[in-house]
Amino acid sequence: MELNCPVCTNPLELQGDKAHCDHCQQDFALQALCPDCHKPLEVLKACGAVDYFCQNGHGLISKKRVEFKLV
Repeated sequence: MELNCPVCTNPLELQGDKAHCDHCQQDFALQALCPDCHKPLEVLKACGAVDYFCQNGHGLISKKRVEFKLV
């Protein structure tokens, strides 16, 4: 999934729970959403790994399937 900068529309570089625009030199917060119900996911961090869990019945969500939204 590619996100674009809301200021200059250039592609953003994803960095964990943030996105960075090289052109504007700005950082933006991201929110992880379930690809099935589009509600916020709980982020689970342990031993350097990041997993996503949907509390609305969809269980663990692969990070490849997670939708991100700028907040």
